[in-house]
This record gives sequence, C-alpha cells and structure tokens, in this order.
Amino acid sequence: MRRVLVAMSGGVDSSVTAWLLQQAGYDCAGATMRLYRSTDLGEACHKTCCTETDIEDAGDVAFRLGIPFEVLDYTPLFRERVIRSFLLAYEQGLTPNPCIDCNRYLKFEAMLDYALQHGFDAIATGHYARVVCEESSGRWQLKKALDESKDQSYVLYMLTQEQLAHLLLPLGERHKTEIRAVAEEQCFINARKRESQDICFVPDGDYAAFLERWSGKIWPEGDILDIQGKVLGRHRGALRYTVGQRRGLDLPMGERVYVCAKDMEHNTVTVGPESALYSPALLAGRMNWLSIPEPSGPIRVSARTRYRQTETPATATPLPGGRMRLVFDEPKRAVTAGQAVVLYDGDLVLGGGTILEAIRE
Repeated sequence: MRRVLVAMSGGVDSSVTAWLLQQAGYDCAGATMRLYRSTDLGEACHKTCCTETDIEDAGDVAFRLGIPFEVLDYTPLFRERVIRSFLLAYEQGLTPNPCIDCNRYLKFEAMLDYALQHGFDAIATGHYARVVCEESSGRWQLKKALDESKDQSYVLYMLTQEQLAHLLLPLGERHKTEIRAVAEEQCFINARKRESQDICFVPDGDYAAFLERWSGKIWPEGDILDIQGKVLGRHRGALRYTVGQRRGLDLPMGERVYVCAKDMEHNTVTVGPESALYSPALLAGRMNWLSIPEPSGPIRVSARTRYRQTETPATATPLPGGRMRLVFDEPKRAVTAGQAVVLYDGDLVLGGGTILEAIRE
C-alpha cells in the first residue's frame, strides 16, 4: 500500500481526490498549506483559496474520511517566492502568473520535500491533468485532462521528472460533474462550494492597490502615447495597465484603442488599434522541456499563451541559455511578457517557459 499526502485546499476537487485515493486502497493523509492569514491582506477573501475557512473545510473533510490532517505553515516562503516575485515582475512591466510560482516553489517543491522526508511515497492534488509513464523510454509525461473544459495542465508545465514520478492526479480521468456528485453523496461540507476566483492574495482583483499597500510605494501618473509617440492623455500609474486592455483608459478617441506596451523606465503606456496587438513570434526564457527531452532543432507544436485559451499552431526553436523562439503560423493577439507559454502535441504537454517579449516584426 502506497502512502500518499493529499494537498487539500478546502475545495471540492482536492476533497474528492482524497476520497478516491482512499477508495483505491492508498494510505492517505491530508495537508493544507497556510500561505497567509486573511488579516495580513486587510481584505475579506471569500472568493479565493487558502483562507482560514478553507483550512477548516479541509480539516472537516479529513475528519470525515478518518485520515490524519495537518497544516503546513509556508507563510514566509510564500511572501518571498510568490508575493515578492509578483511585485518585482510588475515593477519590471511584466504580467506574472503567481499561481505558477506557487505550484513551482510550494506545492511541488516544499510540500513534496516534506512528504518524502516523512515517509510518503507521493503527493496528490486536485488538478485536472494526467501523469503517465512512457513505456519505451521510461520518461514521465504530463497530459491534458479528459475534461478539457477543466484542464489545468497549463499551470503544471514547470514540473520535473522527479516530481512527476511522485505525483498522483486522479481527477485527470474524470469530469467535474462527477466530482461534484461524489462530494454530494459523501456529504462533504464543501460539496456546493464555489470555485476560487482571482489571485488568492488579491481578493478584490485590484493588483495595483495591493502592491501599493504591500510595498508602501505609490506609482506615479505618466503619459499615454500613441504608437507614433504622440501624447494622448495621462495614466494612473503604468503598473495598473496590461497589454490588450481596453477599458479604463479614459481617452477621448473616436475609435477603440488598446494597451500595446508599457515602458516602466520612462513611465509611459502606449496604446493603439487592435491590429497593433498581434505578434508573429515571441521569445521565452526559463524553458522546461517536460514530456520530451529538449529538441535539437525546430519542432512543430501547438502553443497556449494564456490559461484559458485555445492552442495556436507554431514552430518552436530551442535557443542557448534555456530560451526558445516561437513563430506562430498566424500572428497571435496580446502576447504578454511575464505570462507562461506552454507547448503541446495533441494532449501531451511538451514543456513551457516564461514569455520574455512579444516580437512584432
């Protein structure tokens, strides 16, 4: 019997994960990561994960299942590896995805290390994705979930072979409706709990206000420029704007314009027509080739540059220093530095990295 530590967030998915593994004969224990305290944020966090209420819900489900349960306090690590990185990225004009860093450094590094040190054979999470081992090569591979409407493989591209070898994802073979039904049948306290929204430590979705509170800095107003460099108006702090944004520009224009670029050094935001948002290529860094070894030359892929997005056919070329150039078959809209680009071959996750820049020529 394998001992498994189930990462229980307090939500329905991880709760049913624990139940499924228990039914399959695994020796399970539950653990919840404490990442912050709600009072630290100065806001109510009812729509996000990792709150005090979530910890209580996870403990309630573990008690119902009769499995050991503990809370792992990772608040200092979360501050340093996730919140601080989030702040630094925004200061550089990037648009980061902190959930990926949380997975990278906390759930699949710190928690997995804890599990292995305490005699567990694996950890399990409620992510909708699949882990398989290719028989011919013995290489571990990550695949999309069968329920593609819930697929979360995009936020797992950074996993390593060692981590995949110690990871169970039982929801990857199931549909969300089935998971809800199981939770109802088992009378779990969170059976009808709504899914978490927004970034957990930014409960109201106002990233700039959070960063100002957290850092004590105020990002000044500056010029909004058109693509020729002409001043059109004033922005409320470049930190507040994202590539592709249309709303909230407050410009007296006769046509729709969108944020096309930010220059943090000169404190400007550049806007233009939608056509200016399209990029034929991008450059990515920190590439992690996951299900396949790093290719020796260009390969055909399908690429996703946002979490909820359909893949786009493209050609990926590995470059020195863990970088990669991706050329789309057709120009891609609103490619944003700081976001992840994840490469697929059908349902197989080939790998991914962080977008360094959108190449517009």
